[in-house]
Amino acid sequence: MKDSHRGGVSLQGAVKQHGTLTVLHGVDLDIHPGEFFVLLGPSGSGKTTTLRVLAGLESISAGRVLLDGEDVTQKDPGERDVAMVFQSYALYPHMTVAQNIGFPLKMIGMAADAIARAVADAAAKVSIGHLLDRRPGQLSGGQQQRVALARAIVREPRLFLLDEPLSNLDARLRLETRVELKKLQRSLGVTAVYVTHDQEEAMTLADRIAVFMDGRIVQVGTPQGIFGRPSHASVAGFIGTPPMNLLQATWSGQAVRVGHNGHVDIDAAAPAERAVTLGVRPGDLRITDSGLAAEVELVEELGDSRIAILHVGEQRVKLKTDSPIELREGQAVHLGFAAKAAHLFDRSSGERLN
Repeated sequence: MKDSHRGGVSLQGAVKQHGTLTVLHGVDLDIHPGEFFVLLGPSGSGKTTTLRVLAGLESISAGRVLLDGEDVTQKDPGERDVAMVFQSYALYPHMTVAQNIGFPLKMIGMAADAIARAVADAAAKVSIGHLLDRRPGQLSGGQQQRVALARAIVREPRLFLLDEPLSNLDARLRLETRVELKKLQRSLGVTAVYVTHDQEEAMTLADRIAVFMDGRIVQVGTPQGIFGRPSHASVAGFIGTPPMNLLQATWSGQAVRVGHNGHVDIDAAAPAERAVTLGVRPGDLRITDSGLAAEVELVEELGDSRIAILHVGEQRVKLKTDSPIELREGQAVHLGFAAKAAHLFDRSSGERLN
């Protein structure tokens, strides 16, 4: 087990510019030692740039990078004691698995017998001890990924950086490897910073998540906290499978009205009538006797559940249910939800209101 006080990360006002384009807008972030921390966001949101800044592969235009309280902003990657696993695995095709894993130790001049012991230990931790004499071209994608992980952990870095490492695997292997990766991180006690655009992956792996949008962090929290109380409409529309329904509405008193399609009572009173974005999770919507008038467009069967796609006026919503309700295309229904299930966001700023 690693020193539980190693691997603390702090980004302070990190700005990254490429010419006139600003990629990171003053990012502040604190990651605790031993934490599995996920950087989540759509493509181009700044999450991979942030990871590369931590690794020392990208310089920053302003701000500071601290590892365990030490300012490493100007330090090269080799001076930071971090290991990175790339999406492409970046293995050397002419080397055996053992040589690939041991390469970082060879670079620092470790003795051959010590390298062999460390390689065997790292390979055992990711269950590839039987593959040490093969070359990468003889391995499956999942096996190559394990080699990349073993190479990263072999020198016991204080920080473990992973850039979408599961994205090249098929769906079943991705699920299996996800479980193993979390167990590996826990057993090593190492701080892991993991980049993904897959919010399901983020929710299952992370102790905490930072959600990136347009080069800014819009929310940091536990998976449950971000899912249950998104701080911004952009987060609400990104997290969840399917993501939250977002409807243009008017909040007045303790009710929200969606166009001329009816109203639903909520458990928060508006200080004055205002235009809002109403957020409701697909799993929180119900077919009711009154509420928002809607028309069924399509029903998707998922086996253990179904998703109904409906129109509320010009706006499309999704309802997810595991109950055997009979819905047919073109059917007129009413939608409702529990008062506490309403998420209200300012229509212009997107900031959470309730």
